[in-house]
Amino acid sequence: MPNASGDAPGPNTFSRVGARRDDFDGNMDQRRNDIWPSGNNLLSRVPPEERRILDAHLEPVTLERGQVLYEPGAPLTHVYLPVSGMISLVAVMGDGRTAEVATIGREGAAAMSASGYTDAAFTRYAVHIPGQAFRLPAQAFEDLIDASVMFCSAVTRWREVLVRATLQVVACNLLHHLRQRCARWILTTHDRTESELLPLTQEFLAEMLGVKRNAVNIVARELQAGGLIEYKRGRITVLDREGLKGAACECYGIIHAEVGKMFTDAPSPECWD
Repeated sequence: MPNASGDAPGPNTFSRVGARRDDFDGNMDQRRNDIWPSGNNLLSRVPPEERRILDAHLEPVTLERGQVLYEPGAPLTHVYLPVSGMISLVAVMGDGRTAEVATIGREGAAAMSASGYTDAAFTRYAVHIPGQAFRLPAQAFEDLIDASVMFCSAVTRWREVLVRATLQVVACNLLHHLRQRCARWILTTHDRTESELLPLTQEFLAEMLGVKRNAVNIVARELQAGGLIEYKRGRITVLDREGLKGAACECYGIIHAEVGKMFTDAPSPECWD
């Protein structure tokens, strides 16, 4: 079948296939994925016949701690779909100061274009929790969105969630105490790693929270004294997750709920066109 430009699709072209409206059972978040490694929720939404096409474009990569995927202004040539680990979007000021504005783990994708073309990065994309990911060219990512109802829906929801989470973090950084923000950040990292032991140094937390290192040291000691975490040698062990939730601000629950909804909502209406 010809595509929108009138050309016949080639071997790496995505044709419009995917779920029908009555195929959606509302329980996509409970589906087992026996083809892709458990981890990236966007990939888990791709039906088997489309996964085979996508496989030709996916490249497994290792996310090394401290690795910078993109600096501000660099072209976003590839999209990263984490299976484990965490990628941070970091705003960089002219004087070199930094502050994290968003984090991305296995629930979504990093370095997506806002326009459907190869955009320039607005922030630094840096790996702060090591792990594994798939990456694929930006154009192939957009082609699959055009071809797959379920993938289009998942990506559309993820873009909405990422914007909402970023806005919530902006408000959080302005309105909430450092202790609350630090607890939120530890919980968010804990969600992405499925490990009680988190490789988080005070220097790293200070950079992410946009504060001085000694301020993080004071807060970390408070959380440790309360029996919520154990901190030593650049690693944080979560001892009391429920207690951390109580110490965190409301922003953690709001963002966590938004992420959860994107895998239970029905497909986005715009993806059926």
